[in-house]
Amino acid sequence: MSKRKLVTSALPYANGPIHLGHLAGAYLPADLYTRFQRLKGEDIIHICGSDEHGVPITIAAEKEGVSPQEIVDRYHERNKAVFDKFGIDFDYYGRTSSETHKKTSQDFFLKLYEQGVFKKKSQEQFYDEDANMFLPDRYVKGTCPKCGHPEAYGDQCEKCGSSLSPTDLIDPVSALTGNKPVAKSTEHWFIPLGDFQDRLQEWIDSRKDWKPNVVGQCKSWLDSGLGDRAVTRDLTWGVPVPLPEGEGKVLYVWFDAPIGYISATKEWADEKGDPELWKTYWQDEETSLIHFIGKDNIVFHCIMFPAMLMQHGEFVLPENVPANEFLNLEGRKLSTSKGWAVWLEEYLDKFEPDLLRYVLGTTLPEAKDSDFSWKDFQNRINGELADILGNFVFRTVSFTERFFDGSVPELSNPTELDLNTLKEIENQKQKIEEAYNSFKFREAIAETMNLARIGNRYFTETEPWKTRKENPEACGNTLNVCVQISAALSVLFHPVLPAKMARLRGQLGVPNTLSWDDVTSNLIPSGQIIEQGEILFEKIEDDAVQEQIEILEKRAAESSGTESKEFEPLKETATFDDFVKLDFRAGKITDAKKIKKSKKLLNITVDLGFEKRTILSGIAEFFKAEDIVGRSVVVVANLAPKKMMGIESNGMILMGEDTEGKLHFVETDSEPGSPVM
Repeated sequence: MSKRKLVTSALPYANGPIHLGHLAGAYLPADLYTRFQRLKGEDIIHICGSDEHGVPITIAAEKEGVSPQEIVDRYHERNKAVFDKFGIDFDYYGRTSSETHKKTSQDFFLKLYEQGVFKKKSQEQFYDEDANMFLPDRYVKGTCPKCGHPEAYGDQCEKCGSSLSPTDLIDPVSALTGNKPVAKSTEHWFIPLGDFQDRLQEWIDSRKDWKPNVVGQCKSWLDSGLGDRAVTRDLTWGVPVPLPEGEGKVLYVWFDAPIGYISATKEWADEKGDPELWKTYWQDEETSLIHFIGKDNIVFHCIMFPAMLMQHGEFVLPENVPANEFLNLEGRKLSTSKGWAVWLEEYLDKFEPDLLRYVLGTTLPEAKDSDFSWKDFQNRINGELADILGNFVFRTVSFTERFFDGSVPELSNPTELDLNTLKEIENQKQKIEEAYNSFKFREAIAETMNLARIGNRYFTETEPWKTRKENPEACGNTLNVCVQISAALSVLFHPVLPAKMARLRGQLGVPNTLSWDDVTSNLIPSGQIIEQGEILFEKIEDDAVQEQIEILEKRAAESSGTESKEFEPLKETATFDDFVKLDFRAGKITDAKKIKKSKKLLNITVDLGFEKRTILSGIAEFFKAEDIVGRSVVVVANLAPKKMMGIESNGMILMGEDTEGKLHFVETDSEPGSPVM
C-alpha cells in the first residue's frame, strides 16, 4: 500500500465547453475515486487544469478573429466554474499558459536535451506561402486515401478514424487560405521512442490489474515498433523551445501537456505555502500516480509520457491508467461539430448535478463504449433514485417522526431477520470498497443501491404499519434497523451524490466528519432526534425529457443544414452478370444471442421459409440481441459458408449505414423465402 496517491484527470482543451463525453472519460470517474479515498482517510490529491496550447486553440481563435489568449482565458474560467458546480472536487485546477508551466516544461526539455536523448532532423513539411507559415497537421485538409472522405485532416480522418500524415492526403489544401501548400524543409527535435521499446515493454508487463483495453492498445503500439516522435513544432502559440536555434518553434503539445500535471502540482504546493511539497507527490517512490483519461489518450499516458519520465529519471511512473472507452449519445456517436452533444452548462440550467452524477456513473464506458439517453436518465432517476433510495429514506424517517416523535427507537430483542439485515451494511460496504479500489465504479454504485434495495425489502417484509399497534417493540426494531441503513447510505453514497447525501446526513444528525471505516450497523444511537426534511429526489416528468431530446435534435438539424451530407464513395463498377449471381431472399429473425468473447458478433437464426440459417453478423455494438427477434430482413442466401469464432455462418444480412455510422436493417414485407429483386 502506497503512502499517498496522486490522481490526475486529462487536461481538457480550453477551446470549448465541457460535455457529457468529457465527464464520462476522465472527470467523474476520477472524482468518484478521489472522494472514496478521502473517506478512507488516504493522503490523496486530484490535479487537473486547462490544456491551452496546440492547434485546436489556434483554430478556434482564427474562427473568431481573436487571439489564442482570449480563447483560453474564456474557456479556462468557464470550464473551471462548471466543474465546480457539478461537484468535481479538484485540489488544484491549473493552466498550461502559466509561467510556472512554461518554466517547468522548458526545464524538462533542457534536461533531456542535455542528456543527449533528442535527435535533430530535417523533414519536409507543408508550407502555406500566402500565410507565410508551416502548416501543422490539422491545418492541412484533403481527401482521405482510405475511405475517400473529402474533408479529412492531416492527422486523422474523422470519417473512418484512420491515422494519417498530411502527405497521405489526396489533393491537400491549406485550411487557412484554401491554397495548395508546398513542401518545404524544416528542422525539429525528436525523441527516439524506439530506444525505450524494451524498457516500456518490461514496465507495461509489470503493471498489475490494468484494464485489458489499455494493455491491448499499448501492446499494439509496441508490437508495431516505436519510432522517432517530434517534440517541437513550427508555431508561435505554445511553450517556446528554450534554445537559440529554436526561435519560431514551440514544444509539441503532446510533450508539454502532461508536464502540466507537474506544473499544476507545483502551483498547488505554492498555494499551500509549502513550495517543496510537490516533490513528495512526484519524486517519492511511495506515491501511486493514477491517470484518468479517455481511450484516445492511452498512447500519450502509457507510452510517451512514461518514456519522458524514465529518461528524466527524477519522477515516479504511473501506477495505473484506468482509461475509459467512449460515451455515445442517444445511440449515435457524440459529435460537437454536428451538434450532437449535451453541454454540462446547459444541463445544469435544468437539473441538479447529483442526478447526472448518478446516471452517468451507472453507464460509464469502463470496458466498452456505452450510451447515454434522456429516457434512460428519466428511468434511472424515477425508478432508482426516487423509488428505491428516496422512497426507503422517506418511509424510514416519516414513520419514525409520526410514531416515535422523531426519536430513533431502541433495538430490543431483535429477530434473526433484524440482525441479518444489519449485517448487510458491512457486507455491502466491503463489496463497494472492493469495487472502488478496482476502478469498477458502475459496480460500486450498483452495490450501494443494492443496500437501499435491501432496506426497502426489509421494511416491506416487517410491515411496521401493522406492528406499530400489534407489536410496538418489533416496529421500533424495524425503524432502528432502517435508520442505521439510511445513515450508512449517507456516507457510502457520498462519492456519487455529495450534495444529496450531505442533506441526508443533516436530517439524520450524522456528522460530516465520519470516515468510511466509521460506517457500522450502529451509527445512530437510540433516542437521537431525526428530521423528515424535504423529499430527496423528485421524479422527472416526460415533458422535461422530451424538451431535452427536441433541443438535441434541433441543434443537430441546424448543424447538418450548414454541411453537405457525406456518403461513402462508390466502389468499382460491377457488371450485370456479377449482380445476378447473388441470391437475395426475404427472411425473419427467430432467435439472436451474443457470442462469448466477441464484442461485435451476434449469432442470429433466420427463417428463410424453406429452411432456417445460422448467420453471424457484426452488429452487437448497434443492437441488443433481444431487440431484433421478429425483424424482417433481406439475406444474401448463396454466399459460401464462413467460419468465425468456431461457428459456421451461412449468409449475410443486408444493412444500411447512415452518415452518422449508425446501422439500419434493409427490410421487406415479403414472406420468408421470397426472392428480393
